[in-house]
Amino acid sequence: MYKALNYWVFGGFGPNKTPYEFIDFAKRQGLDGVELTVGDCLPVDVSEDECRRIAAYAKVKGVGLRTLATGCYGAMNLGAADEAERAQAIAFTKKYLQIAAWIGAETVLVIPGSAHVTWDPSRPVVPYKTVWENATKSIRELLPTAEKLGVNIALENVWMRFLLSPMEWKLFLDQFASDRVGMYFDIGNCLLYAPAQDYVEILGAKRIKAVHIKNWRGEDCAGTLHGFGDSLLDGEVDFKAVFAAFAACGYAGTFTVEMIPFSRLPDLVLPDVALAEKCVGEFFGICERNAANAQA
Repeated sequence: MYKALNYWVFGGFGPNKTPYEFIDFAKRQGLDGVELTVGDCLPVDVSEDECRRIAAYAKVKGVGLRTLATGCYGAMNLGAADEAERAQAIAFTKKYLQIAAWIGAETVLVIPGSAHVTWDPSRPVVPYKTVWENATKSIRELLPTAEKLGVNIALENVWMRFLLSPMEWKLFLDQFASDRVGMYFDIGNCLLYAPAQDYVEILGAKRIKAVHIKNWRGEDCAGTLHGFGDSLLDGEVDFKAVFAAFAACGYAGTFTVEMIPFSRLPDLVLPDVALAEKCVGEFFGICERNAANAQA
């Protein structure tokens, strides 16, 4: 089982820590890999030479770089009604895929489209139908680049009021009929709509390219960003059921902890190395318990 940590937990939203510091941290913690983020620890204009230096350093340390993530899609939308914005998002994603190829990552996290960016009222609200049609068009345009570079486009389930249920996800993904397009499944983000194990059962290992590990707790029959707390152990994820579903479908991809404690808003302060250490320890404990359950 490949166990990794996302950069934001360790380095926050910005170039506060170098990729080399993060790799060293992962090595000390006994992790299998790290998820670097483009736009934070990796600038969007990072060079091929720097990517290859990072990859070589990680290889020496025995730390994997199998996935990349980014927060850049909050400001650009592959499903945008505005054609200039959609073109901007496509251009960024092509560079993002190239960075992944240079650094040796097999998968990049991509936000398929946004109908409504809840936490940013300045962003336009786009009709669901428009997002579906334009996101589909954008991903079809990106597929030749992904295939040429040998990098997977993994679409993440996020709170953008687009692609909510597992059946919507199945329908959206299957239209591409490509092994290069799949889902970056976040087991905490989905809880507003359905248990994580339901998504795994319906989508299966063929469609799920990578997994984010976090937890979430809803209140008053709904929920907000504050439900994303600072402990993997506090929330509604049924880890026993989720890992049983992954085992049943034969998923053998990456598991990356991405704990961002929005429960601390409006005073959220990152980076938080202590939080990163705690999350790693909690995740190892969850993995050990579920391994024991599988053998019982």
